[in-house]
Amino acid sequence: MTQSRESRSDAEEDDRTARTKSSAIKRIAFAALWLPAFLWTLLFRPARANQSRRDLLQGRFWRLIPSDRFVPLVTRLPKPHQPEPATQPPRSIGGINIDPVPPTDLGNRSVSRTIPVHRPPGAIDEFQFLTGCTRCGDCLTACPYDAIVQAPDRLGNIAGTPVIEADTSACMMCEDFPCIASCKPGVLIDTIPPIMGTARVIEHLCLAHHHTTCTVCSERCPVEGAIEVTQGKPIVIEDTCTGCGVCRYVCPAPENAILLMPAFERPSKKG
Repeated sequence: MTQSRESRSDAEEDDRTARTKSSAIKRIAFAALWLPAFLWTLLFRPARANQSRRDLLQGRFWRLIPSDRFVPLVTRLPKPHQPEPATQPPRSIGGINIDPVPPTDLGNRSVSRTIPVHRPPGAIDEFQFLTGCTRCGDCLTACPYDAIVQAPDRLGNIAGTPVIEADTSACMMCEDFPCIASCKPGVLIDTIPPIMGTARVIEHLCLAHHHTTCTVCSERCPVEGAIEVTQGKPIVIEDTCTGCGVCRYVCPAPENAILLMPAFERPSKKG
């Protein structure tokens, strides 16, 4: 009787072991069949706009991640104007508001919005800048580095006004700012900080973030303390950065690792 129970128990144990081995073999066989099919589909399906098989083969897997899953790269965004809440309910007759329409407060704001662009150092509020700039080109001539150019016609109402294109030639932050001294209309002034925008390092494009020694941006930056190197990786100090664009101009990465954003708001000219 005891031997019969032991033989039955051994048979059940052998059966469980056989089922476990069979299940493991099936999973391995499924993985062996599924993985090649998945890779074939990934390599030879039509590539999306932000994907390419070259990126996959070169190990640049981050390029396959949808762009909307990246952490936002720009933090200093303009704050939308919030109207003040009404302190008293509007007067109405039969549900129709009879309060007078308040006047539009244009202030120093332009009626039509313009595209934020990199202005030369010392540029005043954009609406005042467009109102006062005569497009004379004196600041372009005065710049010793040819960093100031005229905005192209495709930019609409700001065409012909002075802008800086860091990809072509960045502002070198001259000590005497000849561009400001040459501005007769007074839209470039030396009484406000020469802040043109803000730069930021895009980590997944930066060579220093991929085990490569690179400190070109910090070495060439004309503003002391604007870029710090921590553990071999450059970090832009936003409170010190002037947005001159030198870091973007000298970046040696295959895809430029510097995001350069113009100043969204600039001080108004007093008086």
